[in-house]
Amino acid sequence: MERPALKTLAAEIGFTDARICRADEAWDAGARLAEFVAEGRHGTMAWMEETLERRQHPTAMWPDAKSAVVVAMNYGPDADPLPLLERKSEGVISVYAQNNDYHDLIKKRLKQLARAFVAETGAEVKVFVDTAPLMEKPLAAKAGMGWQGKHTNLVSREHGSWLFLGVMLTTAELEPDAGETDHCGSCRACLDICPTDAFPGPYQIDARRCISYLTIEHKDPIPEEFRPMMGNRIYGCDDCLAVCPWNKFAATAREAAFHPRAELKGPLLSELAALDDTEFRQVFTASPIKRIGRDRFVRNVLIAIGNSQDESLVPRVESLLADASPLVRGMAVWALSRLAPGKAAQRAGAALADEADPHVRSEWGAAAHP
Repeated sequence: MERPALKTLAAEIGFTDARICRADEAWDAGARLAEFVAEGRHGTMAWMEETLERRQHPTAMWPDAKSAVVVAMNYGPDADPLPLLERKSEGVISVYAQNNDYHDLIKKRLKQLARAFVAETGAEVKVFVDTAPLMEKPLAAKAGMGWQGKHTNLVSREHGSWLFLGVMLTTAELEPDAGETDHCGSCRACLDICPTDAFPGPYQIDARRCISYLTIEHKDPIPEEFRPMMGNRIYGCDDCLAVCPWNKFAATAREAAFHPRAELKGPLLSELAALDDTEFRQVFTASPIKRIGRDRFVRNVLIAIGNSQDESLVPRVESLLADASPLVRGMAVWALSRLAPGKAAQRAGAALADEADPHVRSEWGAAAHP
């Protein structure tokens, strides 16, 4: 299958873009990843260290790979998500997670592309949608789909920052596309907007300070220093993507599965905090949010409540002080200390006597001295 035919088929299947690069050439992305891990910037994502050797180059995972076909689907929002940050009693969910999990849809269509490619060429293929130790963003940049901006995410001149990626590795030797050059110039909007200063420098990120990491990947209590900076972000963070000037070229997602569900676009914190495990699973069926579980999600919601300055939420917080999850109880204490410090201090003595979990005891100890 020649490159034009492959790209035409990808477009017919529903992909926004498709580009090709060599998968067996040397690149510096592996060295950058090794440095990232060596400095501990991956935080508690132990899988990054465990799979580092295979992750450093496509052929480390599949030695026979010769070419990579990188596909993308646009998930651009219909409006700027940043104004939602001012609606303090509502939760802000990252644009990509406001509907169904993108992995399933993209992998289904990528397999469709792969089947047609194999039928015509007989070559071997393997497909990936963020499900294996493969660095999709460097491959997309190498294939000319865009470049990795100063926020380390892919930026496209045609589509902006809102792109889901998938990769088909193959033993076929395909004609590669020309790579893209960096067009960030002197702009540092993505670096300057980050609430937690997660970028040590341009083209570098420290996941331990990133709100997306903290709300999604981090399983323990979120460090207190970052909680006020999180505002009402309860799952992920779009700030560095949304502020990118190249998004003026981005279109609204055509795929209906990526359009936001009404109930997930500015949901009320009071309602989210009331979810038990069964209700959480029902609300977030087929959503990527489901994978973090109810307790971590409510932890995030309670931090947003603590930042809301909405004293009407105090009863909801108090109802979670006896939650079965220590993670939830601890964040309920912190939220109460923010909304009603006097009430938290009054309750601290009895609570300290009854609480066994050290993290929750620490939260009560801090609340005792507002």
